Order: sequence, then structure tokens, then C-alpha cells
Amino acid sequence: MTLKRINTVLALLVVLAGLYFGLSFLLDGQGAASGFGITPWPRGESSGYFVVKAVRDFAYALVVLVLLLLRQRRALGWVVLADAIIPVGDAIAVVTHGGTVATALAVHGSAAVLVVAIAGSLLWEQRRATA
Repeated sequence: MTLKRINTVLALLVVLAGLYFGLSFLLDGQGAASGFGITPWPRGESSGYFVVKAVRDFAYALVVLVLLLLRQRRALGWVVLADAIIPVGDAIAVVTHGGTVATALAVHGSAAVLVVAIAGSLLWEQRRATA
């Protein structure tokens, strides 16, 4: 299997993860929030946050999907790298809002590392292609 094919699968996983998390927060906000790391979650009117998180996750998934479909692989690598800020921000939110450092690192820190690794692989693919 070529690096390009592996990276395509990894980029599709980024898309699917974003769509999954977005749908989870849209359809069952309280249920999806249980694994996020902050408790208790907003209720009542404050639960509108779940829609905001769902839209954010959909948006980054769709941007990655569009770049993948347009075969803009270099831009895809940079966008996926920029998207790594999302789990970093989520980890900071968990730590600063009553969650544990262990949860922040296990859930969001590991996601950030994975996203950076995928971005690095995409950018490495492009570097090799131009060499």
C-alpha cells in the first residue's frame, strides 16, 4: 500500500471522526458529553452549546473532505495540522472547567497527537512527491 493511499484513508478517518462527533453532539448532546471530560454539562438553555460543538465538528470534517475530493493534498496537510488546535483547545477546556488532567490528556491530548501525525504524514507525502 502506498503512502498516498494510507494518507487518504487517514484523512477519511479525520472526516468520519468529525462527522461522528458532530452527529453525536447534535442528536444526543448529554450522552456525547459524558466522554468529553467536563461534568456537569450545561442543561436547559445552556445546552445550546452542543449545537455549536456539532457545527464546529461538521465544519472541520467538511473542509478536510472538500480538500481531499479536490485533490489538494498539500493544503489538506496544512489544514489537518491547523485542525490539531481543536483537541488542544478541548483539553484546555477540560482542565480549566473541572475535568481531570488525565482525561484531558487521554481523550484530547491523544487526539491532538494523532491529528498532528496524520498532518505530518500528509505533508511528508507532498515533500517526497516534489523531490
